[in-house]
Amino acid sequence: MRILVTGADGFIGGHLTRTLEARGHEYRAAVRSLAGQGDPRRVAVGEVGPRTEWQAALEGVDVVVHLAARAHILRETASDPRGQFMRVNADGTGQLASAASRAGVRRFIYMSTIGVHGNTSGTAAISASSPLEPHNLYAQSKLAGETAAAQAAGSALALAIVRPPLVYGSGVRANFLRFLRWVDHGWPTPFGAIHNRRSLVSVWNLVDLLQQLCERDLPEERAWVVSDGEDVSTADLARRLARALGRAPRLLAVPPAVLEALARLSGRHAELHALCGSLVVDMSATCAKLQWSPPLTLTAGLERTVRWYHGTKDHAR
Repeated sequence: MRILVTGADGFIGGHLTRTLEARGHEYRAAVRSLAGQGDPRRVAVGEVGPRTEWQAALEGVDVVVHLAARAHILRETASDPRGQFMRVNADGTGQLASAASRAGVRRFIYMSTIGVHGNTSGTAAISASSPLEPHNLYAQSKLAGETAAAQAAGSALALAIVRPPLVYGSGVRANFLRFLRWVDHGWPTPFGAIHNRRSLVSVWNLVDLLQQLCERDLPEERAWVVSDGEDVSTADLARRLARALGRAPRLLAVPPAVLEALARLSGRHAELHALCGSLVVDMSATCAKLQWSPPLTLTAGLERTVRWYHGTKDHAR
């Protein structure tokens, strides 16, 4: 198949294009600019938004995997963040899906987020049929993108929406990389008294699911949740990373109320919740209806991530 991947230069996009190539597919990478690169598989589309021209990128394409997005930013500085999120993640998605439908594309795969269901799973695990309660501007814009894609798809364009939790793996940045560095440096980790449960997904498992959605006949369901299939507390994640790093974990049992107070005083409440809240994903329907299971265990995914980390200079920063 010929598959257009937006956001092909990103964390997930790089893994996906390499996998598609290994599977014998012809991929086309939609990027902001070519920056002097002469790879014929790359096509410049500029900024993703309501007026992006997609005709050249979509010519002869069978499947679109839409990964490009304005990412969540913990410390937002834009003057109109809601407008910017909506312009890229909602209006831009609708524009691409409409163009794909007109171009005769058969399938549109949209990367959303588990955050459309909120930032906590409460007492019940989150499935694709759980209530939609986006908790921040990013999640709201991704849900609006889902709606825009569905409206544009109509009956001719098959639509699959993927809602992952935190994605980690080689090339990971942001909170997960900071947490990995913290454990690697042997600094005390104050989460020993946190008994939460969180679902994660390695980029390798996520890309394997995306590949399946590209290749297989799709059921009627449009939305799919995904994880590694095993949930861990933040303390257990620190222990597993320390083991993979060859370090001794240094966990301190700081009372949650003290952590909460310190986070509020330092303006890091959102970061604390991202690390210490509970968010459990129930992907049983994904596995059953797609006849799929994650190829890597959580332990294997963490070990592979640590091998990448050791092979970079990131651990030195």
